[in-house]
Amino acid sequence: DYIKGADIASSDVYPVVGIRKPDGENYLWYVARGVDRMREWADDAKPVWNVIETTRINNPDKKATPHQVRAEVWMSLVHGSLGIVYFAHEWEPKFVEAGLLADAEMSAAVAGINRQILVLAPVLNSPTVADGVEVSSSAPEFPVDALAKQYRGDTYIFAVGMRLGETQATFQIAGLEGETRAEVIDEGREIIVSDGRFTDDFAAYDAHLYRIPRP
Repeated sequence: DYIKGADIASSDVYPVVGIRKPDGENYLWYVARGVDRMREWADDAKPVWNVIETTRINNPDKKATPHQVRAEVWMSLVHGSLGIVYFAHEWEPKFVEAGLLADAEMSAAVAGINRQILVLAPVLNSPTVADGVEVSSSAPEFPVDALAKQYRGDTYIFAVGMRLGETQATFQIAGLEGETRAEVIDEGREIIVSDGRFTDDFAAYDAHLYRIPRP
């Protein structure tokens, strides 16, 4: 949706349950495409918010998994969304006004996603580093998109697999020299970074968030 003259542009795309494709789980990247279109149509002059599916909505046969919802959220943020709204209602197989809250697994997952975003909000709200990172995929049919930020001297790379498949991504960060380590946020692991270059594995629709401390 684009509301002419409004203060924000909004996009709502529900790939798993709402795009009339039997394999909607292959099209999570439509969410990012929707954000890109909103930014283009608004000439990047308005903040873009978008809505993420969390219930069956009108589809009694399937719904997005928590992993897919997290991927949709990070696809949105990596592509420039400045606000996330969750579609919480469900009509099939029966009407549930607060369908998200009635689903304990999804409710807990969304709460976890929101906590992580809240912690990273100062970073996400900081200016994007233009051409700050280049990403190549060992399986080009499964690309990985990334966003680079700098906050209080540290470099942050937010990355997400954009297709339903596994790959290894190689990142090249501009302006980093020497050897250091990247913290993979909330995953309890680190990766060696050499002259701004590192690799990491991505299962289907994985989102990995990296913090590289100042030298």
